[in-house]
This record gives sequence, structure tokens and C-alpha cells, in this order.
Amino acid sequence: MTDSVNAEIATLNKLASKPWYARVPTYLALSGPGWLQGAMTLGGGSAVTSLTIGALFGYEFLWVQPVAMIIGCIMLFALSHQTLHTQKKPFESMKNHVNAPLAWGWAIAAFASSIIWGFAHYPLSAGMLEEIVVVSTGWSVDPENVFARDMYLLALAVLVWAGCAYTAWKYGEQTGDNADAQAGKGNAVKVFETGIKLLSGLVIVAFAWVVISASLNGKVDWSAVMAGYIPSSLPQDAQGVTVLMAALGSAVGINMTFIYGYTLLHKKWTPAHVELSRYDIGMGLVVPYILVTSLISIAAAGAFFGSDMDIQGKLSPVSAGKMFMSAGLDEVTSRLIFAFGILGMAVGSLVMHMLCCGSAAAAMFNWPEGSLKYKLALLAPTPAVLGVFVWSTMGAYVVLPTSAICGFLLPIAYIGWAILHNKPSYLGKAMPTGKNRILFNLAMGLCIVTVIASVVYSTWVKLV
Repeated sequence: MTDSVNAEIATLNKLASKPWYARVPTYLALSGPGWLQGAMTLGGGSAVTSLTIGALFGYEFLWVQPVAMIIGCIMLFALSHQTLHTQKKPFESMKNHVNAPLAWGWAIAAFASSIIWGFAHYPLSAGMLEEIVVVSTGWSVDPENVFARDMYLLALAVLVWAGCAYTAWKYGEQTGDNADAQAGKGNAVKVFETGIKLLSGLVIVAFAWVVISASLNGKVDWSAVMAGYIPSSLPQDAQGVTVLMAALGSAVGINMTFIYGYTLLHKKWTPAHVELSRYDIGMGLVVPYILVTSLISIAAAGAFFGSDMDIQGKLSPVSAGKMFMSAGLDEVTSRLIFAFGILGMAVGSLVMHMLCCGSAAAAMFNWPEGSLKYKLALLAPTPAVLGVFVWSTMGAYVVLPTSAICGFLLPIAYIGWAILHNKPSYLGKAMPTGKNRILFNLAMGLCIVTVIASVVYSTWVKLV
């Protein structure tokens, strides 16, 4: 272990006797991988789902996404416990101790989905940048000149890609065998994690601004908001059930489950970091996810629910800002601040897609992390910038098979983790025992059943 890791362990040991609230500031400073998970899940899909929940159902189902995230992070707790105690890479653990074809399917699905969903996120990023330029300067490309506008959107998408690629590449320089050699050039992993924390904070501030503005305009019923976090009803129609099941199944995606263990190892965390990893997930993933998705849903509920606005089929983030303006919010809040928030969500997710591709490729082909091959694999999602041209037609053909394959493999991967969590030959003395084992197995069982139900229902709805 390096001197910095030994110093961290000494700090954690000193904190162990203090109450939880006294540990939080230091845990926040040392945290990192959980924030990367938060950046990955807070993408375009979360934004659209949050808009839909608020616009179509008001405040009634604000509880759904917090419950979905809490259920999903149970498996991340299991993975962090396993990875930190064994110090083994998750792909190797799944391949050697559970099932090799499952491990390969998990890695391939994580790699492929990180590329495919990029085709949706680059158009979203370009659209948000276009909106920011229009509101800030008043300049825009003539929408009737299709070729010129397509080239403009491509240029914006390439700009986003360049920033994401540079960030991912610098992170890749300090993983695996290159970590010590690059240490003198500045801790890129720490810088990257700090950047993600700041980005997450700015996204929260952006959507809080939108909600506060809506509240000042009398658009938010705060008593109904509070009641919306208490599960008191379930959807009564197919549309409501579909939205609920989508939220429950997508809070933690398959590419998130793959990259998480590797980010823990990149931090050089040890068994002494297990408690820190749980706080890290809570502060970096659970809290930002609940705040951001709730703020978007609250804003949408206040502006759109029960109004005479035609919102069917128009709940994309690109059009939502203009609809907020039509609902009475000022242009800066409804179009500029909202666009910055969505852009931040998309950019964070795109960087994490690159890191997932790098780790998945390195795992499958046994490339050293930090090597040139690994760093080139980080750029695998590059063709996704063409999404500004093809996603509107391509999406219909790839969403169903991608969702079905990844959805099918996710609960199977969860079952694999549950097996590993109860395998003495893998965890040794770190395997939970007694009441802790029973409670954790019940929690993992609930998570697995929930995800299976979501996958089966969502796939059935798309097929009929």
C-alpha cells in the first residue's frame, strides 16, 4: 500500500470511535466512487422519467424514485463489501466463482450499452448547448436549413465529446500499473472525482433554482409534495404501472454495476474502507439522485400536471424548457438554467460511459488498466456523436433489444453477487454471518425480485 492509503486508513481508524455525524465531513472529503455512480445514473433517462412522473401524475409518485434507488444500492453495498475484502476484480470474481458465460455476458452488455446510450446522450447534449446559445446570445441556425443545422449540432456534439474524452483519458492515466508513474503529475483520479462532485452540486443548484422560481410563482403545492413521499397509492392504469416499473428497474443500470468495483480498486481502497464506501454511496449516489429526480418531478408537476397543455409525446428535456416558460416561468430559469442542469447530467453520464468501456474491454481482453489499449478503449463510444443524425430513427430499432438484453442480464448478475456474498471459498472470514447474513440476504432477495418484475413487465409492454 502507498503512503497515502496508509494515511487514509489511519484517519479512518481514528474516526471509528466518533459518532456518525462527526465522521461525515471526513468521509465526504475522502469519497469518490459513489459520486461517479451518481454521475452515471443521472443521465437523460433519469431526466425523462422524472419529467414524466411529475407531469402525468403530479406529486403522487414522488416516492417511487427514492425507493428505487434505495433498493438498487443494496446490491452496490454487496459489491463493495466483496471487492474491498477480496481485492479481486469483479469480472474475474464472477467468471471464476460463479459462471464464465455470465461474466462475459455482463461485460459485453456493459460495454455495448455504454456505446448505444451515448447515441441518445450526444443529441441531448448538443440540443441543450444549442438552447444555451440561443437564450444567451439570441443567435441560432435557420431550422429550415437542415444541412447547416445538422452540421452545427454535430459540431456541438464533437465539442462535448472532446471534453469528455480528455477527462476520461486523464483519469485512465492513473489507473492500474500506471498509477504510481503518473503520481507526480497530479492525482488525476482525485481531480476527476472532485470535478464530478462539483458538477453534481451544480446540477442540483440548477434544478433547485427552477423549483424555487416555480414556487415563488405559486406553481408548487408543498403540502402535496411532502405527502408525495409517503407511498399511499399505486398506479391504476397501464401507463402509470409502466412508468413505475421503469423507475424501479433503471435506477441502477448494468453498466453502473460493472464499473463500480473497478472505481473502488482505482482508489486503492481496502477492507478498512468498507464503511466509507457505504457512506460514499449514500452521499454520492443516493442523495444527489433523490434530490435531482425529485426537483425535476416537482417542477414538472407544478407546471404541467392538471393543466390544459398537451404534454403527450413532448416530454423530452429539449422541449420541456420551452414548456416551463409557457407555464409562466421566466426565460432564464425555464430555458437557460434548466438546460445547464440537463447538460450537466448528460456530460457526467457520457464520461462514465467511456470509463465503463475501458474497464470492460480491459477485463475481457486482459489488458493492463492504464495501458494504451485500455485508454483507446475509453474512446469506444466516439461513434455515438453521430447520434445527432441517426438516433431519431436508430433508437426505435436498438432500444428494445438493448433494454431487453441488459434488463435480462441485470437480475442474473444480481443473483451472481448474492451467490458470491454467501460463498466462504470466495469471501472467507469476510462472509456475513448470523443475523447480518439473514437480513442482507432478505434485502438482496427484495432487490432481485423487484428488478425481475420490472424487466418482465417492461419487456412485455414493449412487445405487445
